[in-house]
Amino acid sequence: MNVERCYPSPKHSSLNFMPLFNQFSNNNSVHPIRMKKLLRSLVIMFCLGVTIGHPIYAADSITVKIIERLDNLSHDSLLNHSQMAMMVYDLTADSMLFSHNELQLMRPASCQKVITSISALHYLGKDYQFYTSFYTQGEVTNNTLKGNLIVRGGFDPLFNYADMKSVIQALRGKGIENIQGNILLDVSFKDDIEKGAGWCWDDKDKPLNPLYYNGEPHFASALKQHLINAGIKFRGQVRTIKQVPAQAETLIHCQRPITEVLHYMMKDSDNLCAESIFYQLAARQGRPFASASDAIEHIEALIDSLGLNPKHYKIADGSGLSLYNYTTPQLMLTFLRYAYSNPNIYQTLLQALPIASKDGTLKKRMANTKAAGNVRAKTGAVTGISTLSGYCQAANGHLLCFTIFNQGVVRVAHGRAYQDKVCDALTRD
Repeated sequence: MNVERCYPSPKHSSLNFMPLFNQFSNNNSVHPIRMKKLLRSLVIMFCLGVTIGHPIYAADSITVKIIERLDNLSHDSLLNHSQMAMMVYDLTADSMLFSHNELQLMRPASCQKVITSISALHYLGKDYQFYTSFYTQGEVTNNTLKGNLIVRGGFDPLFNYADMKSVIQALRGKGIENIQGNILLDVSFKDDIEKGAGWCWDDKDKPLNPLYYNGEPHFASALKQHLINAGIKFRGQVRTIKQVPAQAETLIHCQRPITEVLHYMMKDSDNLCAESIFYQLAARQGRPFASASDAIEHIEALIDSLGLNPKHYKIADGSGLSLYNYTTPQLMLTFLRYAYSNPNIYQTLLQALPIASKDGTLKKRMANTKAAGNVRAKTGAVTGISTLSGYCQAANGHLLCFTIFNQGVVRVAHGRAYQDKVCDALTRD
């Protein structure tokens, strides 16, 4: 998005409609019907509490058009039998553009991933790495490891074939062709709870544990198969342990940058990736068997630091699968604004968000509109809920952030269609 960066301050500017009113009233060439529409826009802006910080912004006809369109959409027929909450903020002008039911508590669905990702980038940073570590315990003589191969899981959801091949190469580098001991799995990275609180019993979600192979929880069997394929003999057992023994020697650390996990988490709305990042937050203090409550504590602390009361919301998981999650458009918009104010967070987040009609979960949406290739936003959907939160550029070059919650929609597609209308309203001339 080629816009001039202007990082907003936390406080809104004071109301000031006079520059806009003076422009209209001093322009004798304005047609009476046009004047009537412009005056109606002023009334809309006043009723919505739009904050105007700069005269040039107040005089912008594109802004007036956007507000009129959003006001019309707030009376859409879909809302006769469902609920909608929305906020739009002009980041360039540092002003609220539109708000409707912004304090209503609603389920965010996968837009919860916006909160998770921004929290992770805040606490962990864009250079954070996931680790799956391998150790040997015992002596290597005559190409035989007389002891154990130990693995410490770090909840890397993308650990794959290439990583396993690196482990095999490391074993060969030590001349190991036979393992006489056992494979010991240190799974102390997180607790043993395999489902998130409030997840539906009939959802086919993967159990949450610290070790995966190709996104599936069959790490141990995959490791044994790779050993066999490489000609490394192993006839021992697989056991779990609480920690890596102090005398163990490092074999190899397999690393994964957080940016790679964020890509799948946001572009594809991958729930396992979201929960893995959630638990990286939980394990941040270095204590074993980190829990969801540890991650929630960090997110609530960030909410508090941003000037909102964390007790007003319910954070239950990192992916948005939980039916216990309750947030508001105000909270979501606050996170989006905070991300924008921090270049490292914003640029990393922006690269991960789906792009309308281009990729990810927005690939088939908003085609042949000004929103195509423009809107970068996270989608969300659970039964009866459809959400969208992200950024776009208006026709006047202003960068906007927005969040839309549709609740009580019988078909999620109806919510998506409504959100696409909103994005079209934000981006066209």
